[in-house]
Amino acid sequence: MVLFLFALGAVAVALYVGLMLREVPGFAEQRLGRLEELPADLGTWRVDKETAQGREAIARGESREVRTLFEPDDGLLSAGAFTHQARYRDAATGAILRSDPDRVTKRRRVRAS
Repeated sequence: MVLFLFALGAVAVALYVGLMLREVPGFAEQRLGRLEELPADLGTWRVDKETAQGREAIARGESREVRTLFEPDDGLLSAGAFTHQARYRDAATGAILRSDPDRVTKRRRVRAS
């Protein structure tokens, strides 16, 4: 009987916390932290000159272009995910030569310090 009451109490607490996180504005941000900001250049291709891959592409006579896409989720505590894409163009003709596999990362929560 006591075990049943503890289990019932745990289920009630889980439902309460789930409802609060979903329905009360600001509750998740206060308890879990704010979501990281979306990049300013979201969805636009830009030439990559900063990374090692970008510098290697320039040395080969290519141009490495990168972009970040955001895919929102509809789950209870979902934060969405970023898809990072990279493609290589011929510097002389501008033709797309190849692309790197997409890299997906989850949107993180940032704690206020």
